[in-house]
Amino acid sequence: MTLTARLGSSSRPVKIAIIGAGPSGFYAAGALLRQKETHVSIDLFDRLPTPYGLVRYGVAPDHQKIKSVTRIYERTMKDRRVRYFGNVDLGSDITHAELKSHYDQIIYAVGAQSDKKLGIPGEDLQGSFSATEFVAWYNGHPDFRHFEFDLSVESVAVIGVGNVAMDVTRILAKSVAELETTDITDYALEELRESNVKRIHIFARRGPVQAKFTNPEIKELGELEIADVIVNPADLVLDDASQAEMEGDRTARRNMETLHDLAERGATGKPKQIIFHFLRSPTEITGSGGAVSAMTTEKNALHATETGYVSCRGIGTYAEYDVGLVFRSIGYRGVPIPGVPFFDRWGIIPNEKGRVTAEHGGAVVPGEYTVGWAKRGPTGVIGTNKPDAGETVKLMLEDVKNNAVASSPDGSAAANHRGLHTGGELRPGDITTLLQKRGVAFVSFADWQILEQIENERGALRGQPRAKITDVDEMLRLIQSAKKEAAALPS
Repeated sequence: MTLTARLGSSSRPVKIAIIGAGPSGFYAAGALLRQKETHVSIDLFDRLPTPYGLVRYGVAPDHQKIKSVTRIYERTMKDRRVRYFGNVDLGSDITHAELKSHYDQIIYAVGAQSDKKLGIPGEDLQGSFSATEFVAWYNGHPDFRHFEFDLSVESVAVIGVGNVAMDVTRILAKSVAELETTDITDYALEELRESNVKRIHIFARRGPVQAKFTNPEIKELGELEIADVIVNPADLVLDDASQAEMEGDRTARRNMETLHDLAERGATGKPKQIIFHFLRSPTEITGSGGAVSAMTTEKNALHATETGYVSCRGIGTYAEYDVGLVFRSIGYRGVPIPGVPFFDRWGIIPNEKGRVTAEHGGAVVPGEYTVGWAKRGPTGVIGTNKPDAGETVKLMLEDVKNNAVASSPDGSAAANHRGLHTGGELRPGDITTLLQKRGVAFVSFADWQILEQIENERGALRGQPRAKITDVDEMLRLIQSAKKEAAALPS
């Protein structure tokens, strides 16, 4: 009689696929590895050859300290229970059904890849972009490397007052000398070197207390080499609702202190100006010859709702600003994955604390989970993903214990787990066989380290942390070339 090994035992680890190799995916993997009760084997997938997601393509190039979190992720990848599969796209290279047939549990850590629209006339004019597009462009995301931004204009509008809006503003306002020691892409640095931007208008629909930027972000603007920050003191006079909100929010209090300091300092004669406009909502973008030339805003008034939330409404007073570029930064939303439930209203994968549901408020889908922005929406900072992932992983382990897992229907999972693996080692019958048969040029973590070394060496020659490679075909070519050279060396 053949005994079936218990799921989660050393002879039958739980086989887990994590889709998305950004912070939330890595924190989920880390939480799975730290627990001691259940044996696991993890395959981490990403659509791009490069791991780290938002850390590589979202964090501003002048914020290198934040990017140091990748050292923690590297330790996760060195664990012999984890493999990395880069350059694998769920939906084209592999289907949802195929994932289900190979894994006991699937975690979707796919983030929020799209942005919210303003919904106003002229939003689609040439020169109107999302902040996401600009950030991805200067950070070297392969999908955005060919975008073009006309930096010959003198005035730019940034709509929104979150940290991403502050990043966009800061990159536009910095001197080349401040940027050339970062890992900003070569092409972005050259465009910024020729930039004619002199005024960056920041528009917030509510007041300064309700601004979503963190204090370090706003303080940084006041420390720029060639840009003054202009804040109208009248905008810092608070109504009762805002005063009450500020008193209960330490970040808001610190932000107000910084804004008062900036208002007192005013213009000092620097060649660029960052101008804050609070209580202003864009109502129309107008153009000349199909390109942005101006933006109209309506003045707002604040009022407290019954729940205490401080909302705003237009009062019918309008102003027009001559701007040649508009960057909206008003929020993000996920995009549907073929075969995976999606709640369009919120732009997330519907879930109950991380367990995927068939629809919003619906039945749980066994064996499927989500973390990060795909789970909760675009809120928090990178570190917020750690407890978020921990919550999901706790439920995953409970489901293994309670046998509430959709085990691999092809019966191959047990055979695939009879040995642990290291460094991308192939296992008979596992997902690598399918990818190889399909001709998918997947990238292992060892392959990524080759690419990373090339970027670091190129960057060192220029006094930069790294010189990013932004073309996928070039990434794959460099990896293969380096591997061939290594193979040709005498043993």
